[in-house]
Amino acid sequence: MEAVGIIPARYGSTRFEGKLLADLCGKPVIQHTWENAKKSNAIEDLVIATDDRRIYNVAKGFGANVVYTSTAHKSGSDRLTEVASSIDAKIIVNIQADEPLLHPSMIDDAAGPLVKDSSLVMATLCHKIKNVADAHDPNVVKVVFDRNGFALYFSRTPIPYERMGSDDKLQAIEYYKHIGIYAYTKDFLFTFKSLPQSRLEKTEKLEQLRVLENGYRIKVTETKFDTIGIDVPEDLEKAVETIKGNK
Repeated sequence: MEAVGIIPARYGSTRFEGKLLADLCGKPVIQHTWENAKKSNAIEDLVIATDDRRIYNVAKGFGANVVYTSTAHKSGSDRLTEVASSIDAKIIVNIQADEPLLHPSMIDDAAGPLVKDSSLVMATLCHKIKNVADAHDPNVVKVVFDRNGFALYFSRTPIPYERMGSDDKLQAIEYYKHIGIYAYTKDFLFTFKSLPQSRLEKTEKLEQLRVLENGYRIKVTETKFDTIGIDVPEDLEKAVETIKGNK
């Protein structure tokens, strides 16, 4: 197969325990994520990977291809690697389980560069920030990239820093939100897994910085769609409002 999507899913969450099974307009959060991801044209199969029987049973209940993984994994990428080891595919797409409003084309946009250019090993997405609050929110990860679309840095702080200008306007500078959908070549996924945690990764708590610190490139594609990641209960309320507003 060319590309397969994997949704690492765990029950525990410091800020919102059990968020993936929280009700969102009649369905659990993870079901929304799975149903939207299934509509992608880029992936030939979609797997939910979890170490929790509650998530496993719910996912089985709505018809997902779900596998039970080790409980020893410390990160989503560790869980991803366990599942990918038994999958015959060139490209693995890591889809965040807590992104119920993702648009299927976002997966296409993440995987597309790797399909078209065999020299690339990893790709992800960004979306232009339209309000100041998001630019200054540490839960909204920002990314800056070069003129060829390769990531220069990811941060929880507003980057680039605007030395001159007003804090209450975005006209003077453009900020881009990082959308946490990753596409890797299968070979590079295992290379990434073998790299030790990097200094900047530990500081920002962002795994992708390990890639940059070790000299690898990440292709960044701008998507016209935004998402609402479910990090805290208030995010669930925002997602409900968005879904109701789209009906």
